[in-house]
Amino acid sequence: MTAPGKNWTLGNILATSSAYWQGCTLQAGVRLQLFTALAGCSQTVDELAGKLGVDRRGLEHLCNALTAMGLLCRSGADYRNSEAATTFLSKDSPTYKGHIILHHHNLVDAWAQLHTAVKQGIPVQERFTSEEEDRENFLLGMFNLAMDIAPRLVPQIDLTGRSHLLDLGGGPGTYAIHFCQANSSLTATIFDRSTTEPFARRIVDQFHLGDRIAFIPGDFNRDSISGGPYDVAWLSHILHSNGPEECQQLIHKTVAAMAPGGLILIHDFILENAKDAPLFPALFSLNMLVNNPEGRCYSEEEICAMLKEAGVRNISRHPFHGPNDSGVICGMAGEKG
Repeated sequence: MTAPGKNWTLGNILATSSAYWQGCTLQAGVRLQLFTALAGCSQTVDELAGKLGVDRRGLEHLCNALTAMGLLCRSGADYRNSEAATTFLSKDSPTYKGHIILHHHNLVDAWAQLHTAVKQGIPVQERFTSEEEDRENFLLGMFNLAMDIAPRLVPQIDLTGRSHLLDLGGGPGTYAIHFCQANSSLTATIFDRSTTEPFARRIVDQFHLGDRIAFIPGDFNRDSISGGPYDVAWLSHILHSNGPEECQQLIHKTVAAMAPGGLILIHDFILENAKDAPLFPALFSLNMLVNNPEGRCYSEEEICAMLKEAGVRNISRHPFHGPNDSGVICGMAGEKG
């Protein structure tokens, strides 16, 4: 059944059409490091313009818009960060989330051509940010988001008696780190592209887990998954980057690398079976359309069917419900039903 929508009026239609204005305003503040410049102090537009090396008139408009959005506070001629800006948007904060916001900024060019992607059914080609910049913001953004989610999710997953975890496409290894911290007898292997390895090793070393977390470079869509057998496999936000056939092949590969009775866990943005809700996974499928040849979000029914096809048994939806409607589907590999 289609989820009930809002009561659409001309006012909220126009507000939705121009909603990207606020996103671009936030992204401009992060890119210019405005919130970092205001960390722990109040400043005038003239003081900020000098510190940031930007035009005074443009900065005044930006500060006023950010104040209207509630991200800055103003007293007379002085501007300061709101509590949220201090917590999430200043580089001086340990909970800084600017990298994922910059990743969103890198996607604006593609989203502006959504009509072309829908018409042609393929990703748009023209982009205006470098591959290196995209990769850095994506990896750091995923790391920062996972650092918020993992401490809530990991304690809900029982890995008692399990010894070797595969973090497939694990990037910086955030989940491998948290699973190892929560399970003292667990070791882990991150399997991801070689371009990710330096970043992953740096993060793992920061948590003093280099002796328990290994990194194997490889392309999981092309290479076999080595380093096993694994008795736990963690696939976090992997399926949505692949088409249905690739997902099925990937799950088969993963199961083949696992010990009998191994636990496979799929963490992703999961659609309802009708695929028209929740909102974020439905929108994220469009994000895949403009950026990826075949990727999209999948329904619970589709993911369960893929697991069953690969011989996974005891398939169930875990009760965890994360931000942006992420969820976990789990099952046992190599068991006979």
